[in-house]
Amino acid sequence: MCHRSLSGVESSRPSGVRYVIDVGPGDAGVRISLRRSLPEGGYGDLLGILLSWTEELVRVERRDGTVAEVAAATVVAAKRVPPAPQRHR
Repeated sequence: MCHRSLSGVESSRPSGVRYVIDVGPGDAGVRISLRRSLPEGGYGDLLGILLSWTEELVRVERRDGTVAEVAAATVVAAKRVPPAPQRHR
């Protein structure tokens, strides 16, 4: 498991914000929330099932079945989240 704290790394981040990566390769199959830095600046969030996590690439399956591939170097925070609630029809 990768566990990093990135508190205060960039001056553009609000003070007091602490980003932690508490998910890694051994968590495949678990639902996660992931925050990544975007090329144009800012951050993007992703929620889904972790398929794989390597030094280069993180793959997450979204609820709609699509697979998002994220460069591992852009991940600033990740954590396990509870399973999605059952949908009622």
